[in-house]
Amino acid sequence: MRRNLSILFAIIAWFAVLTQYYLMIENRVVSIGETTIRFFSFFTILTNSLVAIYFTLILFKIKSGFLAIINKPGTLTAITVYITIVALVYQIILRHIWQPTGLQMVVDELLHTLIPIMVIIYWYLYKNNSLATYKQIPKWLIYPAIYLLYILIRGKFSDFYPYPFVDVGNLGLSKVLINSVLLISLFVGLSAIFISVERRLQNK
Repeated sequence: MRRNLSILFAIIAWFAVLTQYYLMIENRVVSIGETTIRFFSFFTILTNSLVAIYFTLILFKIKSGFLAIINKPGTLTAITVYITIVALVYQIILRHIWQPTGLQMVVDELLHTLIPIMVIIYWYLYKNNSLATYKQIPKWLIYPAIYLLYILIRGKFSDFYPYPFVDVGNLGLSKVLINSVLLISLFVGLSAIFISVERRLQNK
């Protein structure tokens, strides 16, 4: 069952990410190189790519080496937290600011709704393999912290910010820093919730 789910989820995740790249290239207003950089400047894309890679690697049953991190305690929970953040931020903050149609609408729902739900379901079914602890939360924050730092530094030189709540040009640095602190707090809180739920379910 787990293998079949991993195959299905990997296919869906790769389809969504690659199709989104195709759509961005087709509708680009800057060079292919710049469009590609912007594509990988979205937390949604990076995290869905991480999901696709995770489910792909699960199929190979890697036992040693760097890639064996997918089997380490807490990895599944961390990925679940990341993709849940993608869903929450989109549904609460971003959904109302644009109305995609056609294939873009399909991909949009896959990236922000269906795939997060799939990962949460997978986490629920196989959480016993995760065994996350509260002490791991600071390590989980490295990814979003580096991401925020990257988009703020690059945005200063390129004037491109992937999300309106980190747009220093429109909001000012102080407001963006406040938003960043709130986002990090959301990561911490959601991480604690998932770990807490995981422990309670394991004790049943």
